[in-house]
Amino acid sequence: MAAKPSVAKRLVVLVSGSGTNLQALLDEIAATGAEAYGAEIVAVGADRDGIEGLARAERAGIPTFVTKVRDHGSREEWDAALTGAVAAHEPDLVVSAGFMKIVGKEFLARYGGRFVNTHPALLPSFPGAHGVRDALAYGARVTGCTVHFVDDGVDTGPIIAQGVVEVRDEDDESALHERIKDVERRLLVEVVGRLARNGYRIEGRKVVIQ
Repeated sequence: MAAKPSVAKRLVVLVSGSGTNLQALLDEIAATGAEAYGAEIVAVGADRDGIEGLARAERAGIPTFVTKVRDHGSREEWDAALTGAVAAHEPDLVVSAGFMKIVGKEFLARYGGRFVNTHPALLPSFPGAHGVRDALAYGARVTGCTVHFVDDGVDTGPIIAQGVVEVRDEDDESALHERIKDVERRLLVEVVGRLARNGYRIEGRKVVIQ
């Protein structure tokens, strides 16, 4: 599959919490301009309300929507509702900026190969919800973050880019995670811009940015 380059790709960003990755994208687009960056954020969605991520979007004048799991009879129904809510904004790319729900078959059928996520470890090492903790427990001397496309596995989609962070002797999970987040924000902003400006293709497990 491939995506062709064009001016100002449409982004929908999904959040579940404070939205610091979303803010990094907002700041970069505001600083460089949507056309120069290659993308604009057309909506921000969440799986819960009352979070700072939504407040950041509202302060920036960006439309928001909330699709809660508990408002639907099953995860499949929620997945269909989320797919519809995202599709209403006609995105070229969907970005998970700390979105803490696993999407389902309908969402991936619509946005597979266009749904970008970050993970706080160097995949394929330490997938899952505790990547930072697991790297520390294993005794890894370097870890980092991965920007990847989402597939139907847990942190198994094609890798787009990675950033390395040294593990220090004095690190606990919180300190290490904060340094990973700093690298993650910069890497996500860089990667999304490159995908949007240049276009890309996915060859098996390899992502080739044009």
